[in-house]
Amino acid sequence: MSEQLPRAQRLAKDAAEAADVRRWRTHPDVVALQVERIRAQVDRLCWAGIILGLAFTTANVQWFAAAGAAFGSLPWLTAWLLDPTVCLVLLAILRAEQVTARYQVHTGRWVRAAKWLTLAATYVMNTWSSWAAGSPAGVVLHSVPPMVVFVAAEAVTDLRDKLTDAVQAAHANTTNVHELPAPARERPARRLFADYLAEARQAWTPDVKVTPAWVREVTGCSRGLSSRLASALADEVRHDR
Repeated sequence: MSEQLPRAQRLAKDAAEAADVRRWRTHPDVVALQVERIRAQVDRLCWAGIILGLAFTTANVQWFAAAGAAFGSLPWLTAWLLDPTVCLVLLAILRAEQVTARYQVHTGRWVRAAKWLTLAATYVMNTWSSWAAGSPAGVVLHSVPPMVVFVAAEAVTDLRDKLTDAVQAAHANTTNVHELPAPARERPARRLFADYLAEARQAWTPDVKVTPAWVREVTGCSRGLSSRLASALADEVRHDR
């Protein structure tokens, strides 16, 4: 019995320490700090890939814009300005979306149109010569960097949005309502998919076309969730008809 008592005490101490570590690891502030570190890593990697991809396209666009002009001539020099002009606009949009996605503030159609236009312009200028020459290898080679930039530009916005959702989910799952101060108790609980769908269903009228943008406008949901909500509501509308 005397040998078992110290062991039981050690186990009890280990269990208490494990519970304490687990409690702090799941604490909303600790989770938020971990997510912020991951967010910083994601941003650095995505920005590095985007900038390297755009740097690759700059030389291709310069060659396309120079159109055989003599080395060092005015047309040859000014051709270097074309791709940076497009890239600076794209980078400005992505930098703004870096902030808006962090706080789940959704941008309008003009912002997405400008982003897609700049990406499409970069792609066309990079691949035009290869298409004209009928070179499949050239098309593939010059398509990869712009497409990586395009995918990264779209993916990084959704990733930031989901990282913010992760912080909110951690807070919702670990906060004890009874321990909150009075003002915090009055805050609305985290909404589920069914809650968003019910709100969108209530706002829908027969003259409304169900799109992710419309769903975001009437419910305030995230961009990633709006596509699922729009699909579910559109299915309901079709079945009702």
